[in-house]
Amino acid sequence: MGNSGLAIAPLVLGGNVFGWTADRAAGFAVLDAFVAGGGTMIDTADVYSAWVPGHVGGESETLIGEWLRHSGRRDDVLIATKVGMLAGDGGDGLAPARIAAAVDASLRRLGTDRIDLYFAHRDDPAVPLAEPLDAFDRLVRAGKVRAIGASNFTGPRLDEAANVAAANGLTAFSVVQPHYNLLERTDFETTLLPVVRERGLGVMPYYGLAAGFLTGKYRRTVDLTGVRGAGAGQYLNARGLAVLGALDLVAARHAANPARIALAWLMAKPCITAPIASATSAAQVTDLVAAMHITLTADDIAALDAAGG
Repeated sequence: MGNSGLAIAPLVLGGNVFGWTADRAAGFAVLDAFVAGGGTMIDTADVYSAWVPGHVGGESETLIGEWLRHSGRRDDVLIATKVGMLAGDGGDGLAPARIAAAVDASLRRLGTDRIDLYFAHRDDPAVPLAEPLDAFDRLVRAGKVRAIGASNFTGPRLDEAANVAAANGLTAFSVVQPHYNLLERTDFETTLLPVVRERGLGVMPYYGLAAGFLTGKYRRTVDLTGVRGAGAGQYLNARGLAVLGALDLVAARHAANPARIALAWLMAKPCITAPIASATSAAQVTDLVAAMHITLTADDIAALDAAGG
């Protein structure tokens, strides 16, 4: 993962569903299946799932913490979580006091003594970059955090953060978490990718399946049902259907399905460390981890690039 010192399997399990669309039993089954399938990193955030009526945030971390205690697998997995989108003790955003309070709250919910990868969930222009970087650096020096990353940062701000860290002798972001998939390419490929290459950063893209659209489940308006349907609907257009058509053709060549191929496309990109994908059942996990064993040809990748370009 860039220069973080961490090494992971090429697929990360997204924890946004835990405590929301995956209850304790389903969440435990998903986590068990992921580790059994060779997965090594779980990604969550303190804000998951504060958007649900009656939730306050921390539900995902709490479920993961319960699983860690129940399974005894803490040393077999790496945990990534985030700060910056949930207000609480110390304020909100990336204020240093908020970071200090939030990390301790996350550690308590997770039931662990360290967070392997701690992300700034989004940029906070109201706070000079040196301040959160100093706060993160203190956490690394204290052993609470092993490496830090930036999610939802623009290329220029990510570059600025690297310069600030170097100038002040602070721990730098070593991983970036962008919105990137076959249908969301422009921002990453034009503004972030040059910085990623120059700085040697690891990349963990989220929404690798475009809110579920790239599973191929949503091909008609009548398919747009359930929690995921609304998000997938934004891609139900000529371009989205063209991408699904390309996925279908490549999937047929590999005796796979569109979801596996969409993730394999991300894994095949030289700059990508591992895409993030979530699941609400063990069967879905088994399907997703199979993507780690698919090797796309140059023609496969060219066809997918052209369809989503």
